Amino acid sequence: MSRLLKGIASTLRRVAGRPAPGPQGTSHPAPPVPQQVPTARRGRHLEYSPNLDGDADPGEIVWTWVKYEDDPSQGKDRPVLVVGRNGRTLLGLMLSSQHERDGQHGWLGLGPGEWDRESRPSWVRLDRVIEVDQDGIRREGSILDRARFDQVAAQLRRDYGWA
Repeated sequence: MSRLLKGIASTLRRVAGRPAPGPQGTSHPAPPVPQQVPTARRGRHLEYSPNLDGDADPGEIVWTWVKYEDDPSQGKDRPVLVVGRNGRTLLGLMLSSQHERDGQHGWLGLGPGEWDRESRPSWVRLDRVIEVDQDGIRREGSILDRARFDQVAAQLRRDYGWA
Protein backbone atom coordinates (compact mmCIF):
# COMPACT_ATOMS: atom_id res chain seq x y z
CA MET A 1 0.00 0.00 0.00
CA SER A 2 1.35 3.42 -0.83
CA ARG A 3 2.35 5.86 1.91
CA LEU A 4 -0.50 8.16 0.96
CA LEU A 5 -3.11 5.40 1.30
CA LYS A 6 -1.58 4.23 4.60
CA GLY A 7 -1.75 7.80 5.91
CA ILE A 8 -5.39 8.18 4.86
CA ALA A 9 -6.27 4.80 6.41
CA SER A 10 -4.50 5.75 9.65
CA THR A 11 -6.32 9.10 9.82
CA LEU A 12 -9.68 7.44 9.20
CA ARG A 13 -9.03 4.87 11.97
CA ARG A 14 -8.04 7.63 14.38
CA VAL A 15 -11.17 9.66 13.58
CA ALA A 16 -13.30 6.54 14.00
CA GLY A 17 -11.57 5.76 17.31
CA ARG A 18 -10.10 2.48 16.08
CA PRO A 19 -6.56 1.33 16.81
CA ALA A 20 -3.84 1.27 14.23
CA PRO A 21 -2.86 -2.13 12.82
CA GLY A 22 -0.38 -4.01 14.96
CA PRO A 23 2.70 -5.83 13.70
CA GLN A 24 2.26 -7.82 10.52
CA GLY A 25 -0.95 -5.94 9.65
CA THR A 26 -3.12 -7.36 12.46
CA SER A 27 -5.44 -4.96 14.27
CA HIS A 28 -5.62 -4.72 18.04
CA PRO A 29 -9.12 -5.44 19.29
CA ALA A 30 -11.26 -2.35 19.81
CA PRO A 31 -12.28 -1.57 23.39
CA PRO A 32 -15.69 -2.98 24.32
CA VAL A 33 -18.65 -0.72 23.61
CA PRO A 34 -21.56 -0.79 26.10
CA GLN A 35 -24.53 -2.64 24.65
CA GLN A 36 -28.13 -1.56 24.99
CA VAL A 37 -30.17 -4.75 25.19
CA PRO A 38 -33.98 -4.82 25.31
CA THR A 39 -35.31 -5.78 28.73
CA ALA A 40 -37.13 -8.79 27.31
CA ARG A 41 -33.81 -10.26 26.17
CA ARG A 42 -31.73 -9.46 29.26
CA GLY A 43 -31.93 -11.18 32.62
CA ARG A 44 -31.49 -9.13 35.74
CA HIS A 45 -29.87 -9.75 39.10
CA LEU A 46 -32.38 -10.73 41.78
CA GLU A 47 -32.03 -9.49 45.32
CA TYR A 48 -33.93 -10.05 48.59
CA SER A 49 -33.31 -7.34 51.17
CA PRO A 50 -36.61 -6.06 52.57
CA ASN A 51 -36.56 -3.38 55.27
CA LEU A 52 -39.75 -1.45 56.02
CA ASP A 53 -37.89 1.81 56.57
CA GLY A 54 -39.79 4.10 54.22
CA ASP A 55 -37.65 3.19 51.19
CA ALA A 56 -38.70 0.53 48.70
CA ASP A 57 -36.40 -2.48 48.87
CA PRO A 58 -36.23 -5.78 46.98
CA GLY A 59 -38.57 -8.29 48.58
CA GLU A 60 -41.18 -5.66 49.44
CA ILE A 61 -44.52 -5.12 47.81
CA VAL A 62 -45.05 -1.42 47.17
CA TRP A 63 -47.73 0.69 45.54
CA THR A 64 -47.00 2.71 42.41
CA TRP A 65 -48.64 3.91 39.21
CA VAL A 66 -48.50 1.27 36.46
CA LYS A 67 -49.36 2.15 32.86
CA TYR A 68 -51.71 -0.07 30.89
CA GLU A 69 -50.00 -2.00 28.10
CA ASP A 70 -52.75 -1.34 25.59
CA ASP A 71 -52.98 2.39 26.43
CA PRO A 72 -49.83 3.80 28.08
CA SER A 73 -51.55 7.18 28.53
CA GLN A 74 -53.66 5.48 31.22
CA GLY A 75 -52.96 3.20 34.16
CA LYS A 76 -53.70 2.65 37.80
CA ASP A 77 -52.13 2.53 41.22
CA ARG A 78 -51.30 -1.08 41.99
CA PRO A 79 -49.08 -3.36 44.08
CA VAL A 80 -45.66 -4.22 42.66
CA LEU A 81 -43.12 -6.74 43.97
CA VAL A 82 -39.68 -5.14 44.02
CA VAL A 83 -37.14 -7.72 42.84
CA GLY A 84 -34.04 -5.62 42.25
CA ARG A 85 -32.53 -2.21 41.81
CA ASN A 86 -30.36 -0.40 39.29
CA GLY A 87 -29.24 2.81 41.00
CA ARG A 88 -32.37 4.89 41.67
CA THR A 89 -34.45 2.63 39.43
CA LEU A 90 -36.43 -0.13 41.09
CA LEU A 91 -37.21 -3.29 39.15
CA GLY A 92 -40.67 -4.58 39.91
CA LEU A 93 -43.30 -7.11 38.90
CA MET A 94 -46.96 -6.13 39.08
CA LEU A 95 -49.51 -8.05 41.10
CA SER A 96 -53.11 -8.80 40.25
CA SER A 97 -56.00 -10.19 42.27
CA GLN A 98 -57.93 -11.22 39.14
CA HIS A 99 -58.74 -14.94 39.30
CA GLU A 100 -58.42 -15.35 35.52
CA ARG A 101 -54.63 -14.99 36.03
CA ASP A 102 -54.61 -18.45 37.61
CA GLY A 103 -52.82 -20.76 35.18
CA GLN A 104 -52.10 -18.04 32.60
CA HIS A 105 -48.67 -18.03 30.97
CA GLY A 106 -46.32 -15.52 32.61
CA TRP A 107 -48.23 -15.39 35.91
CA LEU A 108 -47.38 -17.10 39.20
CA GLY A 109 -49.79 -17.53 42.09
CA LEU A 110 -48.64 -15.95 45.36
CA GLY A 111 -51.76 -16.50 47.45
CA PRO A 112 -53.09 -13.87 49.86
CA GLY A 113 -50.96 -11.31 51.62
CA GLU A 114 -50.99 -8.16 53.74
CA TRP A 115 -50.71 -5.97 50.63
CA ASP A 116 -54.40 -6.70 49.88
CA ARG A 117 -56.89 -5.32 52.45
CA GLU A 118 -59.39 -8.04 51.57
CA SER A 119 -56.81 -10.87 51.78
CA ARG A 120 -57.61 -11.97 48.23
CA PRO A 121 -55.19 -14.33 46.46
CA SER A 122 -52.72 -12.54 44.20
CA TRP A 123 -50.72 -13.44 41.12
CA VAL A 124 -47.43 -11.85 40.05
CA ARG A 125 -46.66 -11.13 36.41
CA LEU A 126 -43.22 -12.47 35.49
CA ASP A 127 -42.94 -11.47 31.83
CA ARG A 128 -43.17 -7.68 32.23
CA VAL A 129 -40.57 -5.80 34.24
CA ILE A 130 -41.66 -2.42 35.53
CA GLU A 131 -38.88 0.12 36.04
CA VAL A 132 -39.80 2.81 38.55
CA ASP A 133 -37.75 5.70 39.92
CA GLN A 134 -37.52 5.23 43.68
CA ASP A 135 -39.39 8.52 44.13
CA GLY A 136 -42.31 7.07 42.15
CA ILE A 137 -43.27 4.71 44.96
CA ARG A 138 -46.42 5.87 46.72
CA ARG A 139 -46.08 3.62 49.76
CA GLU A 140 -44.64 0.38 51.05
CA GLY A 141 -47.24 -2.35 51.35
CA SER A 142 -45.61 -5.30 53.04
CA ILE A 143 -42.78 -7.79 52.86
CA LEU A 144 -43.18 -10.89 50.73
CA ASP A 145 -41.89 -13.82 52.76
CA ARG A 146 -38.63 -15.39 51.65
CA ALA A 147 -40.19 -18.69 50.55
CA ARG A 148 -42.59 -17.03 48.10
CA PHE A 149 -39.88 -14.62 46.89
CA ASP A 150 -37.65 -17.63 46.21
CA GLN A 151 -40.45 -19.20 44.11
CA VAL A 152 -40.66 -16.03 42.03
CA ALA A 153 -36.86 -15.91 41.72
CA ALA A 154 -36.64 -19.57 40.66
CA GLN A 155 -39.16 -19.08 37.87
CA LEU A 156 -37.48 -15.83 36.70
CA ARG A 157 -34.16 -17.68 36.54
CA ARG A 158 -35.57 -20.72 34.79
CA ASP A 159 -37.90 -19.04 32.28
CA TYR A 160 -36.42 -15.56 31.77
CA GLY A 161 -32.64 -15.85 32.26
CA TRP A 162 -32.34 -13.80 35.46
CA ALA A 163 -29.34 -14.26 37.73
